[in-house]
Amino acid sequence: MSRQIPGKNKKTNNVSSGAKAPKPVIFLLGFLFILVGIFGVLYNPANSEADGVVWTVSEEGILSFPQRGEIAFTAEVIEDLYAPESEDSLKLLTFESRGENVRALLRIPADSSPAGSFPTNSSPANSSGVPGIVLLPGAGVSKEKEQGLAAELSKLGYATLTLDQRNFGAINPEGDLELFKAGLEPFEYKMVYDALKATDVLSAQPEIDPEKLAIVGESNGGRFAIIACALEPSLRGVLGISTAGYGTGEIDPSQVKDPDVYRFYRSIDPDTYLSELSPARFVLLHSSNDTVVPHEMALGTFSLAGEPKAMYNVSEARHGYTASMRPYLEEELAIIFM
Repeated sequence: MSRQIPGKNKKTNNVSSGAKAPKPVIFLLGFLFILVGIFGVLYNPANSEADGVVWTVSEEGILSFPQRGEIAFTAEVIEDLYAPESEDSLKLLTFESRGENVRALLRIPADSSPAGSFPTNSSPANSSGVPGIVLLPGAGVSKEKEQGLAAELSKLGYATLTLDQRNFGAINPEGDLELFKAGLEPFEYKMVYDALKATDVLSAQPEIDPEKLAIVGESNGGRFAIIACALEPSLRGVLGISTAGYGTGEIDPSQVKDPDVYRFYRSIDPDTYLSELSPARFVLLHSSNDTVVPHEMALGTFSLAGEPKAMYNVSEARHGYTASMRPYLEEELAIIFM
């Protein structure tokens, strides 16, 4: 059952999957590019790269990639300078993705067997491992600065693999559009691919139960998390914190001068992928007073998603994870990994 649960000081407001959410008032930069006059595209890319197809975009704007191939990475045990009071183990992992070495921090809980978090007799050889979460920080946030949330998840019994995203998660939709026009892979596509590769790498760790994987993202990281979850069936769910789609589905394609430009913007909008998520669980945690991503936008995204889903609202006037979200985080991850 879908639900929207407010913070302690807010009146309860349940939202069913068929409810119509308030129309977003503020649209993000990427969305505005579509509404402004768009010039014709000289190249019509359905896929790209001179050395072979590495990505495709359907007419509906769904991004896809070919098989990702062999899992390869290096791992180094490092000192935990970010949560020194914990007894977690911390490793620096490096793996190749689309021509770049991606660095990530793997945090394994000291108590790797939380009661009830996973069965002890499931099939894989390493099924006694802990559930694993790919963690994507918000724009401008490094993997090191995201270790506060990673340590919080560790206390709940979950391992995390936190990425350093390209450009630290910052995006340039206009620049990516130019790459798309030229038949070159936009950075945002590469960032989605990085998250998918991270899922592969996390599943290969001996401490991890490969049948219990999910993805969590804050702000811009939440957008990539939603897209990655829709494209990767091994992920049991996605939890987005202070995030939302761009609302491109509300645009009339007939009013856009070039359909391929519309297709590109649809391909980077998490809203486009919501119908592809099931049976993975979709969860949003958001403040009704978010200072960056308007609450109305999150409501719009939530209304578009199918079951199973849940949304929880808090009231702090800030953006990102807050302590008041912890009970909802704990409850929903328990459901995802049930």
